[in-house]
Amino acid sequence: MFRSSPLNPGSVSRRQALGFGVLGAATLAAALTGCGSTGAGKPATNDVPEGFPTYYPADYSKIAEESKAEGGKLTIYSNTDQENWAPILRDFKAKYPWTQVSADNLDSDEVFQRQLSEMATGKAPADMLVSNAVQAWASYGEKSDTLMAYDSPETKQLPDYAQLMPNVWAMSLDPVGIAYNTALMKDAPTSIAGLAKTVASDAASYKNTITTRDVKGAWGFTVSHAFAEGNTDAWTGLDEILPSARPESSSGTQKEKILAGEYVAGFFISSAVGYPAEKASGGLVKFVLPTDGTVVLGRGIGITPKAPHPATAKLFLDFVLSETGQNAVAEGGLSSYRDNVQLTEGRHTYQEVEKVAGKDGIIRVPYTVVPDADVTAFVSKWNAQLGS
Repeated sequence: MFRSSPLNPGSVSRRQALGFGVLGAATLAAALTGCGSTGAGKPATNDVPEGFPTYYPADYSKIAEESKAEGGKLTIYSNTDQENWAPILRDFKAKYPWTQVSADNLDSDEVFQRQLSEMATGKAPADMLVSNAVQAWASYGEKSDTLMAYDSPETKQLPDYAQLMPNVWAMSLDPVGIAYNTALMKDAPTSIAGLAKTVASDAASYKNTITTRDVKGAWGFTVSHAFAEGNTDAWTGLDEILPSARPESSSGTQKEKILAGEYVAGFFISSAVGYPAEKASGGLVKFVLPTDGTVVLGRGIGITPKAPHPATAKLFLDFVLSETGQNAVAEGGLSSYRDNVQLTEGRHTYQEVEKVAGKDGIIRVPYTVVPDADVTAFVSKWNAQLGS
């Protein structure tokens, strides 16, 4: 079952009790990572290599030199779109010009299936894995020798929920919401319960026009199960919506079909797709965070155990967690979580989600494995409700 590690143990709502499985003792810190800046409570030192924050190890420049020696190449398996990656890869290249990063875009489950399969053959080209499929990450991490042990110098500068499990950090903290076609949806939904009420008012018209994620996949199961567990009234609304809904295997597919009018709305859609879709559609697609429970997933990033380019992987991980990296994360449409991220138009942060959904309205998902029996029971119940 889910285990909790709430940020405020003295005052915990049911939704907060589904908090991230926090492993590590990092604490909230002040804005930290500009070149030459000083870590919270840590005096500046002249031993730190030029061009790195003062809280980095004195020998950190050796990692950069090792990256050059190994050719600076980096292969990432992820379920993250290229538009999300673009600013991150651009700014990483600007800081480390010799690097060449390839970020493959795979299905949520394929990220781990492919890595495990290639590890079994002894030829695994991926240096890093990036995915917000929590159940898949947790299952993968339970296996031996699946992650490289590394202590990022950025960890102590981040909120305590930044480390999702040993050797896995949050690249972003992405909310899951509702997307709808503004030309086709009569009543703008602001919650799952509100969407259910609209569908129930004219069930015949909405038949097969609502989309949700396929719960047979790791990502779809995680967000759907988390919402049902985190909202005591969840099934009241889901019982109304699911008979009119059809499952899809990716948020990208959902977005395209909502934009084309095949669906009028979709729920449990990743903000990594929803936010950019709203911006690019000129108002035709609207993305909202449900007021009756917004699921938030950490997009995990970790280094593979026998990464062909370990030094470059370490540079990339530290960069993504840094102030510069988190600003690039936000620019690409993901939700960053450092307090010093510049909130310009089009950027989104976890702090913004807290304001919109309310701290008590956030359903955080821990990186722990849900037992197979619970998965089977939930998937059966969910799919039995879906329309044909």
